[in-house]
Amino acid sequence: MKGQSGQGRRDTASRVIDAPADEIYRAFVDSESLMQWLPPKGMSGIAHAYDFRKGGRYRIELRYEDSELGGSGKSTDRSDVSKGRFVELLPGRCIKQSVEFESNDPAFAGEMTMTWSFDAAPSGTRVTITADDVPRGIKKADHEVGLKSSIDNLARFVNENASKS
Repeated sequence: MKGQSGQGRRDTASRVIDAPADEIYRAFVDSESLMQWLPPKGMSGIAHAYDFRKGGRYRIELRYEDSELGGSGKSTDRSDVSKGRFVELLPGRCIKQSVEFESNDPAFAGEMTMTWSFDAAPSGTRVTITADDVPRGIKKADHEVGLKSSIDNLARFVNENASKS
């Protein structure tokens, strides 16, 4: 599926997390959990709407708090607001979602598809995030750093919550 961006660019990040896939999947099911780990380092987040079901819609805002990240938002000077819908949800296997940024800059226009996949690995679950049709305004290196940061946060979140059980 080509986004309006027409770029067809793919960015990805992956990591093995020492936890079962179902446990990792649960970190996505409610907005409170999601906002604890999704924002990359130097950012915080708020979910304005979050309906985690196939066809369900969401709207989230990630705010820059750290000047190291440049602090140049896509929606405002200090924030990225995105909206989308859940295209496919396969518990413990895959989450596919559409993403569009709220921005007046045409460089951030178009629909991006993000797919989180969970595959068995010898020491846990390999989590891979793949972003397809990335808008041309998003620098590849910055995006990959952000994706990796979110996966690292997810690993910490899952491991901390497993130790609380």
